Amino acid sequence: MHNSILSSLTTLLGKDKILSGDELKQRYHHIWHMDKPLKAKAIALPRTTDEVASILKACHTQNQSVIVYGGLTNLVGSTETTGNEVIISMEKMTSIEEVDDQSRTMTVQAGVLLENIQNAAKAKDLLFPLNFGAKGTAQIGGAISTNAGGLQVFRFGMTRNLVLGLEVVLADGTIISSLKKIIKDNSGYDLKQLFIGSEGTLGVITKAVLKLVEAPKSRNSAFVAFNEYDKVVAFLKFIDSGLAGTLSGFEVIWNNTFQTMTSPPAAMKPPLPYDYNYYVLLESLGSDQKRDQQKLQELLEIALENNLILDAALAHTKSDLDWFWQIREDVHVLVAQCNNDQHFDISLPIPLIGNMVEQISEEVKDLPEVEKIFAFGHIADGNIHFIVGKSEESPALIKQINDIIYLPLQSIGGSVSAEHGIGLHKKKYLPICRTPAELQLMKNLKQMMDPKGILNPGKIIS
Repeated sequence: MHNSILSSLTTLLGKDKILSGDELKQRYHHIWHMDKPLKAKAIALPRTTDEVASILKACHTQNQSVIVYGGLTNLVGSTETTGNEVIISMEKMTSIEEVDDQSRTMTVQAGVLLENIQNAAKAKDLLFPLNFGAKGTAQIGGAISTNAGGLQVFRFGMTRNLVLGLEVVLADGTIISSLKKIIKDNSGYDLKQLFIGSEGTLGVITKAVLKLVEAPKSRNSAFVAFNEYDKVVAFLKFIDSGLAGTLSGFEVIWNNTFQTMTSPPAAMKPPLPYDYNYYVLLESLGSDQKRDQQKLQELLEIALENNLILDAALAHTKSDLDWFWQIREDVHVLVAQCNNDQHFDISLPIPLIGNMVEQISEEVKDLPEVEKIFAFGHIADGNIHFIVGKSEESPALIKQINDIIYLPLQSIGGSVSAEHGIGLHKKKYLPICRTPAELQLMKNLKQMMDPKGILNPGKIIS
């Protein structure tokens, strides 16, 4: 079967678009595991939707499992292999086909880097408001297939809010193309939503029409300090009201995380002293730099006078903005402090976050193998991240930590995945945030759309 599928793909695409054997030794399944050679039958490198369709048709005929690779930045095992898969890498599908500044849309192939999309929008005085630390590596197809979140979800929503149209190839090679630029379309089922967030288990995204917005004329940020979590929540309501709809980011960093992000060997220095329990990094996007900065400064002064906040540092220049946000975006600073790292992105009601983080941190730290725990997150949308540093990586320890962090979420209506997806690593915990009826419907959809189970097999649901 191995030689058969390899022969079929080579005939369809040509030898220059198929990698196999020793050619796979320089490949990997994740950007953090470049030292581990990829296990797979072959990598296909299509350049068009039609080529993706021909690959899937051949694989479907031969019952060959397939995994799609984008920027390989996922954190839930969605791109892990067993060695029996054909990989479809979207790395050659990098065309920005159109930027339409009249309809404020961009049509792109799935392999375009997020940062390149942001830059293309900026060149037309527009903004694509999906933003996260891996923007220079992550591909838009992967961001759509995982429904990525990021730093501006509070104002602009998740990736699904920014997708107007999709072109997708189904398991049997059928092309579903609906590359519409319109915002309002109530003509039956919104089929694109089936594929957004499905992690490549229902179809392969090849193109997208993205929604753009007018580029802001001003950007302002500040670091703000607190000792009480209730004050963090009260300040969120105060600043959001005061900025009248221009608040676009509200990130909270716990004290030990802030210290690690701003102490050597980290490159960034701290904009505030290490005297506080919580640090908020906020962002506003507006229309007048001088006026908007003055307004933010006035609101911070009012908050200080009313003891709502304890300290603040306002970004006065673009250099300050870059400094502040580099602190938040460079999560690798935290990973580098861990001998073995375990990542979490849970979602829970905003008022409960303070107590839950304290409770979880204490329980995790009680495990003798745990060396560090870092907490931070997009608190305005209820998303908290943990990075746990451990002395070892045993399955038993992974389960212990998972249970501590995930199991309490069921009783409070939380989610085991705010933005990273389910993949392999969270699959057994999916029932915490999905009912049996929901899980059965997911299985029914998978069975209907991929009856042979060849698309990213074993991920999300069995």
